[in-house]
Amino acid sequence: MGEGIGQFMPFILMFVVVYFFMIAPQMKRAKKEKKFAAELKKGDKIITKSGLHGKVLELNDKDGSCVIETMSGKVKYERSAISMEMSMKLNAPVQAKK
Repeated sequence: MGEGIGQFMPFILMFVVVYFFMIAPQMKRAKKEKKFAAELKKGDKIITKSGLHGKVLELNDKDGSCVIETMSGKVKYERSAISMEMSMKLNAPVQAKK
């Protein structure tokens, strides 16, 4: 009986390592992105994943979209197309350089 468990131990350890280094961080990131998209509000400056800069004009909860004002007009985008990392950098306070 002990030999059976010993044979599977490397596979179990490999799964644990993959979970903690790949699966858990991805789940955490997805949760943060979902929270970010839910907390968007009118007037927020954002950057989409395709690189479009703009400001949120309208939010539609029914279909998960938002209207973004850009320099060339208004565009309707899905909330999931907004880049969390780039939008956070855009809205971060500018630190004084020494």
